Amino acid sequence: MVKTSRVEFHGYSDCIRLENEDTRITLGHQCGGRVLEYSWRGENVLRLDPNQAGWLPEPGKPEIDPWGGRFDIGPEKVIAPHPTLWFGAWSAEVDAAGVARLTSRVDPATGARLVRSFELDDASSHLRSTQTIMNASSQDRAWYHWSRTLAAGGGIAIVPMTPPSRFPSGYVMYGPEWNANFRPADPHIRIRDGFLEVFDTPEYPKLCMDSQAGWLAYLTPADRLFVKRFPVYPGRMYSDIVAATVSVWYFEDKLCELEPIGPEERLAPGESASFTEDWWILPYKFPERRDALDLAAIADLVERQTSSNH
Repeated sequence: MVKTSRVEFHGYSDCIRLENEDTRITLGHQCGGRVLEYSWRGENVLRLDPNQAGWLPEPGKPEIDPWGGRFDIGPEKVIAPHPTLWFGAWSAEVDAAGVARLTSRVDPATGARLVRSFELDDASSHLRSTQTIMNASSQDRAWYHWSRTLAAGGGIAIVPMTPPSRFPSGYVMYGPEWNANFRPADPHIRIRDGFLEVFDTPEYPKLCMDSQAGWLAYLTPADRLFVKRFPVYPGRMYSDIVAATVSVWYFEDKLCELEPIGPEERLAPGESASFTEDWWILPYKFPERRDALDLAAIADLVERQTSSNH
């Protein structure tokens, strides 16, 4: 049974908490609509910066890039900066069914209003998160769902590949000045047994893939496999710079950003579109050697534990 409460967390009061016997979700609405905690048996798979605890925007105050379970909208590098959505104050509520909702104000830069809903399963780590993008402007707009979840660093990222890929190496690596390398070669990234894996710090952190599998996973050094499932639409336009469906940003041993990307949504004034991600935390032993992960076992675990619920 899921219990709901209001708690203080990461320097913020009145955060929403959803929890069952083993899993705990804590949502922050004071500085963007974020997941601050996604824990299984006391271990948070998300990464927060302690120096940002309790941070709130104030006139003339230096801005931050908030950590945690972030969501956003794209197109990246094209959309106008939108601090009202990114770290502004949101409203927060829990309905009678135990579904938590965080709602932004209308963003003056883009004309978007965002609603994020979160529903925790009664007996497992399964968290269903849905972002709804509303066009509150007076003009037609085109946006896409962009998840930007910061997980604890030092782990192994796993993305199932679905050949043929449009990318010669199966992925794109962004270098300085956003130059896209379509033939990267990095000793800490490889495609093996039908999976792309990032098992240590690559030369540059941002990687993009065009996988149609609809899931990715990240194994933390704390023996937690963080799995995301999400829909992919092969016949629709993806307006990410390289039309990626998923991105991984692997920064040293500090952070790994897990980024499902949705298709372009063309919205007339008053229209809205939603995109749902399903999350799980599954126990799995971190290997003694990062480059020796049993990928077949990972795929089998994901299939057995998440497919029937998706």
